Amino acid sequence: QVQLVESGGGLVQAGGSLRLSCAASGSIFSVNAMGWYRQAPGKQRELVAGTTSGGRRNYADDVKGRFTVSRDNAKNTVYLQMSSLKPEDTAVYYCQADVVIKKYEYSYWGQGTQVTVSS
Repeated sequence: QVQLVESGGGLVQAGGSLRLSCAASGSIFSVNAMGWYRQAPGKQRELVAGTTSGGRRNYADDVKGRFTVSRDNAKNTVYLQMSSLKPEDTAVYYCQADVVIKKYEYSYWGQGTQVTVSS
């Protein structure tokens, strides 16, 4: 019923930029927190950047200053603008959202989009 669809991943050279998008759709009353995680091969999934419905933003230390997360509440969409990309940014990036359905909050995940940064 509820789906998160990511787009914008791909292959980019070091120093380049990519913009990821994630749109939530379905029978959603509201969306609370919404953000991005990533997982590289052999590593744990980690929080990259997150937002609240009120606009509060937080970033992982290793991406702060290079990545910018933004949100369009009217479209239930979150974006991740990535610049000055490094090979170590290579990972599958997952969109995550806490959504309210019939007075209950549920956590949903997108299927992920691959970001590959070449040296």
